Amino acid sequence: MGNKINPVGFRLGVNKTASAKWYANPKTYPKLLAEDDIIRKTVLADVGHSGVARIDIERAAHNINVTIHTAKPGVVIGRGGESIKVLRGKLDGVIDGTVAVNVQEVSNPNTNGALIAQRIAEQLERRFAFRRAMKQAIQRTMESGAKGVKIRCSGRLGGTEQARPESYMDGRVPLQTLRADIDYGTARASTTYGVIGVKAWVFHGEIVGDKQRRAANLPRPRQDEDKNRRRRRPQARRRPEGGPGAGRPGTGDRPGPGAGRSRPVERKERK
Repeated sequence: MGNKINPVGFRLGVNKTASAKWYANPKTYPKLLAEDDIIRKTVLADVGHSGVARIDIERAAHNINVTIHTAKPGVVIGRGGESIKVLRGKLDGVIDGTVAVNVQEVSNPNTNGALIAQRIAEQLERRFAFRRAMKQAIQRTMESGAKGVKIRCSGRLGGTEQARPESYMDGRVPLQTLRADIDYGTARASTTYGVIGVKAWVFHGEIVGDKQRRAANLPRPRQDEDKNRRRRRPQARRRPEGGPGAGRPGTGDRPGPGAGRSRPVERKERK
């Protein structure tokens, strides 16, 4: 009971695709799988500081095509393409075959689960308050147009003796709905008092067929703007004079004393 499954692996073949696209027979499969692990570790060790969200690997015969999805493509490519040449040389030294490295920019880093988790992990390593880091990340994600976000940190939070998990959530994150487009990412924060794990779930909307259904396409307004807006109090409707209830309070429709008398006429004195 209570076992959790990876949201991306749970939706493979429904609305998610695998990060490795190749086919192999049972004899060569373990070798190619180990090569994929070496490629990912080499890329993260070399350009992991640039915010790598995903690494796609495609194979065709002896050609290997590696696509790096990053928030900072300029850091991966380097000045004049020097960094990417060095990375390609490292991959050629550990992998048999021709390796091609491509770089693709992430359109919105604030709504990518892996980048959100990495950013929180970096803040925790710099001794940021974990609650503040999590709440700021949730606010930033919702303002960028996400429909829901959930962040969970686990470990010796704040340097306490006993490790514990703590999570915050905003919006809705339907993990059991297969057609829900949920982005998931993890990261590790190595602090002086231990390792803290960070998980992030981001809900982008429901995908029905080939179309994506969203409840709200507009980004959420900032909290500062909500505070400046003041709600107008509805004005009470005034009753007309002489109408029902114009007499004594609590008498209902009964008129007050002297309500039926006519106004006295002024008499002119005779000279």
